Amino acid sequence: MRYYYLLFLYCLLSGVNVYAQTDSLRRKKDSLLNVELDKQQARIKALTAERSADSLKKLELEKQFGTAGQLQKASLLAELNSLRSKDSLRRVRQMHQVDSLRGFVKGFAVAPFRDTLFYLFTRQGSFTAQERAAAIDGRISQIAGRPNFTRNDLKIQNSEQSTDISYRDQLLMSVSDEDALWQNTGRKQLADTLTKKIGAAIAAHIDETRWQNVLRESLLALLVVFVTGFLIYGIIRLFRWLSGKQVSGLRIKNYELLTANTLQHVAHNLLRIIKWALIILLVYLALPVLFGIFPFTKDVSALLLHSLLSPIKKILQSIWAYIPNLITIIVLVIVFRYVLHFFKFLSSEIEKGQLRVPGFYPDWANPTYQIVRVLVLAFMLIVIFPYLPGSDSNVFKGVSVFMGVLFTFGSAGALGNVVAGLVLTYMRAFKIGDRVTIGEVTGDVIEKTLLVTRLRTIQNEIVSVPNSTVMNNHTVNFSSDATTNGLILHTTVTIGYDAPWRQVHQLLIDAALSTQLIESEPAPYVLQTSLDDYYVSYRINAYTKMPNQQAKIYSQLHQNIQDKFNEAGVEIMSPHYNALRDGNATTIPAENLPKDYKTPSFNIRQDDHK
Repeated sequence: MRYYYLLFLYCLLSGVNVYAQTDSLRRKKDSLLNVELDKQQARIKALTAERSADSLKKLELEKQFGTAGQLQKASLLAELNSLRSKDSLRRVRQMHQVDSLRGFVKGFAVAPFRDTLFYLFTRQGSFTAQERAAAIDGRISQIAGRPNFTRNDLKIQNSEQSTDISYRDQLLMSVSDEDALWQNTGRKQLADTLTKKIGAAIAAHIDETRWQNVLRESLLALLVVFVTGFLIYGIIRLFRWLSGKQVSGLRIKNYELLTANTLQHVAHNLLRIIKWALIILLVYLALPVLFGIFPFTKDVSALLLHSLLSPIKKILQSIWAYIPNLITIIVLVIVFRYVLHFFKFLSSEIEKGQLRVPGFYPDWANPTYQIVRVLVLAFMLIVIFPYLPGSDSNVFKGVSVFMGVLFTFGSAGALGNVVAGLVLTYMRAFKIGDRVTIGEVTGDVIEKTLLVTRLRTIQNEIVSVPNSTVMNNHTVNFSSDATTNGLILHTTVTIGYDAPWRQVHQLLIDAALSTQLIESEPAPYVLQTSLDDYYVSYRINAYTKMPNQQAKIYSQLHQNIQDKFNEAGVEIMSPHYNALRDGNATTIPAENLPKDYKTPSFNIRQDDHK
């Protein structure tokens, strides 16, 4: 157990070490970025300082220009033009520097009344942009709390380095050239714009916080609560009325799918779910309206609306963006459907015999169509797959691979039977209704599927034989040639050497011709298959075109053989018949014996010499 603790501690320390390394790398990266940002801002400040120095020099030159002579004026004018050219170039360089920083530098919002008025990006002196924004927030809020506010008390004062915005005797903020660069405007224009925004925001806040407006908003809030409660009450009453309705059972023709009680229970639960869903939705929609009445809760209202509308918006946008792919899928499905209809038409025509293809049998039409149908559907799925939503996601691909592996390993035996079923179809070893023997099972084929072949035995037993088993065993088909050449039924009888063979032949042929379902043409014939020690083996061969009646035919044939031989007085004493002929009655039935027949007596001989 101690080793487990040591291993756990090692993994923990390794994880901490990895985390620490990752964190240190991140901080190192951030520090490098901050250094680069400081360098960029330092360049902007240096360019600003140069522009300020040039502006002071330009003022000095403009003063000298008023009192200088003609020669000096030309020199001063040239120097002024040079300063103006340098100033414009420095401003362009500053703009490039600012544009390169826009993707990295975060602006800090000035939002004294929850609504953002503007953003600050640069620092002034020792104050960062965040500290400047917080200080301006506080000053604006303080001014909004003063009585008798007027916008005319907001003043703009220009200086060499900045433009100040003040209210009466209180400084609100200073606008620098760098602030103007970040807003892509001039310093005076930016100060004028910010003054108007600040004045409008303070006036709107004062108007919103008047007691008359607060009272009106409170009354509106009470009205919203009352209306919401009234609608909830109406929903409850409506669904209570609907729940009291009696419903009848759901029937499909003569089959009752759902009884009245079951359907009533399902409907009751469904109505309850819908009722609570509507109540929750109504309350959720009422909350943004309620919070939107008061200025200090408008942010909550906007957040609630965004939480509700954002998923709906994303869903609608996704549906709208998916419409082209959906149209493509619909077109592909329609095209492939008509392709399948075409193959189905060909299959039915071949199956009916209307269309003949050399070497292609009509009974191949339907299985071939099924194979083509599977291939066409598989190809359609392959074509449609890239247009399905989420088909390029790793989760979708992983699930597809998992399902493929599961299907492959889980259906190995089934696929073997399917392949065997297809091979049997094209081998044409048997068809429905044929009398066959598969392995040790003999019966009539009643069903052929891709997986199994079903036989009905003469005992009326249904035997299901897997197609793979059929492929691995020999199959005897009694019906394939029976309708044209006939099926030869045969049975062997052994008769002693004392009976003339010509008479035996004729008796067997007569017995066969007396049997129902035995054909007279071709005529039955007899073969002597062996000459054994005690008897001769005679095999009668007879034709029939009813292979499915073999058991009945064989039974009647055996009966007729017995009758014919008994009528002719020929004993069937094989294969082994032991009897004492003296003093024993013959084996022929009494009705077939002569009328004067008497059972012989035993012959006894006595030897008088003993």
